[in-house]
Amino acid sequence: MKLGEQLRQIWRHTRRGRQASSSDLAAAAEAERKTMALPAILSPAHFPGRHLPKPTPVNLRRFAETPVVRRAINVIKDRIAAMDWQVRVRRCVEAEDVAFLPRKLRALRRILEEPNPVDSFRTLVEQAIEDALTGGFGAIEMEPTGDPERPAMLWPVDGASIRINAKWDGQEDSPRYAQAVPGQLESSAVELRDDQLMYLRMNPRSFTPFGLGPLEVAFETVNQFLSAHRFAGKLAANSVAQYALWLNEATPAQHDRLIRWWQDEIEGTGRVPLLSTEQKPEVLRFAQGTDADLRLAWQEFLIRMVANAFGLPPLMLGLEADVNQSTASEMADEAFRGAISPLAMLLAGHITRDLFAKCIRWREFEFVFNELSARDEMTELAVQVQLLQAGVLTVNEVRAMRGLGPMEAGNRD
Repeated sequence: MKLGEQLRQIWRHTRRGRQASSSDLAAAAEAERKTMALPAILSPAHFPGRHLPKPTPVNLRRFAETPVVRRAINVIKDRIAAMDWQVRVRRCVEAEDVAFLPRKLRALRRILEEPNPVDSFRTLVEQAIEDALTGGFGAIEMEPTGDPERPAMLWPVDGASIRINAKWDGQEDSPRYAQAVPGQLESSAVELRDDQLMYLRMNPRSFTPFGLGPLEVAFETVNQFLSAHRFAGKLAANSVAQYALWLNEATPAQHDRLIRWWQDEIEGTGRVPLLSTEQKPEVLRFAQGTDADLRLAWQEFLIRMVANAFGLPPLMLGLEADVNQSTASEMADEAFRGAISPLAMLLAGHITRDLFAKCIRWREFEFVFNELSARDEMTELAVQVQLLQAGVLTVNEVRAMRGLGPMEAGNRD
């Protein structure tokens, strides 16, 4: 038996044991995960075939652990994962036309709040966003359960292990993705249909099935920054003096005597050295010994390039020069509109389309983040009050925007 098959059997047996011990998840036993949770335990290997692998995942994830890139990823990831969200009926659908509406809303919220026995919504989303920002390959597996109280279960997937079927014909029964464990042949890869995997592609393009993550764009810049940072660190930690004394026409005996005198009487004592020689000694400097030698301006430029790749202002990565209260507020808004909001909308669209419509087939619902319309709570409240007073929105529509249920007919006034 192959190593990959043994690992899958051990993992499935362990997961079944955990599910059997929980009476709350007994009804979800039919949803069995097909992908492996940690496929990168072996060295990565790529094999030719119809399933195309994502390149350079190891280098990307190593660079994602550096301080500057880590800060850029956390600014986006933590902000999205901490957002308030809701599941609601689509605007083109009347709530009265949806059968068992309260029960379905509770079921969908339970799927997201308790996606599997291990993860919560935040831990599940953080893993997908991390992979999306690193290499543009965030992935979540979806498996229907047949239980109306929990219609599906979700698991995070290593997006670097997902291969895309370049010959997918668009049919529901045709496999679109496959997970290939490192060292595993394509014939034994786990195939997944379009309604079984949520695959987040950042910057989708027509000439490749893969997305383009911000770290891929900044890959060369991060490499240059690390090289400059190492050089500056070695230069700053170098304890060798950057100058020397040159005594002209000194004999070897005088040279050795001067060295012993300097080490014993002058070095480290703070005394003023007095030299009595026929000719004035000359000081030879080897370097300037200033911040210019550390290439700090070059490192600052590289940090700005990394910020541009992630769509963030340099302020978010620690460059606070020429920043005051007004410009800081504008830069925070720019970060939200340019980096956080687009990725949050991409994630919300995938949950609505892939999970609700394709996997569960409840197309009348949608997933939304409540904080995307306005970042400031008072501004959002003022706009909603004005629209309510002008008769553009009803009370129940405003309550739905704020994640609240509809009011009774007798209490609307």
